[in-house]
Amino acid sequence: MPLSPRETVLEFMRAFREQDEARALSLMAPEFAFTSPQDDHLDRDAWLQRCFPSADHFDAPATTLQIVEVDGVVLHRYEYAVAGRTYRNMEATRVQDGLVHEVEVYFGGAA
Repeated sequence: MPLSPRETVLEFMRAFREQDEARALSLMAPEFAFTSPQDDHLDRDAWLQRCFPSADHFDAPATTLQIVEVDGVVLHRYEYAVAGRTYRNMEATRVQDGLVHEVEVYFGGAA
C-alpha cells in the first residue's frame, strides 16, 4: 500500500535524519526542487550534496507540532534544537503519487 502524502513527508524526514540516501532518493521525484531562505530551487543532486549531509547539525530529531494536507501540499510545522536552542520551522511539501516533488522551507525564530 502506498504511503499517504503525510506519511511520505514523515518518511522523507526520517531518511534525512537517519542519513538513508537510498530511501530519500526513492521518495524524491526526478524534478525535485528545494527552496529555503538560504537555497533557491536546488535540484535533487544539489540538495543531496548541500543539505542532506547536515543532519548531524541538529541536537535531536525534529518534533512534529502540526501536519496537515491541503490541496496536495503537506504543511508541516516542527520544532528542533541546535546547540541547545529550540527553533520552529514550517515546510510546504508537494507530494504526488508517493513522491516528494517540491519542498519550501520557512524558517521560524527561537521557540
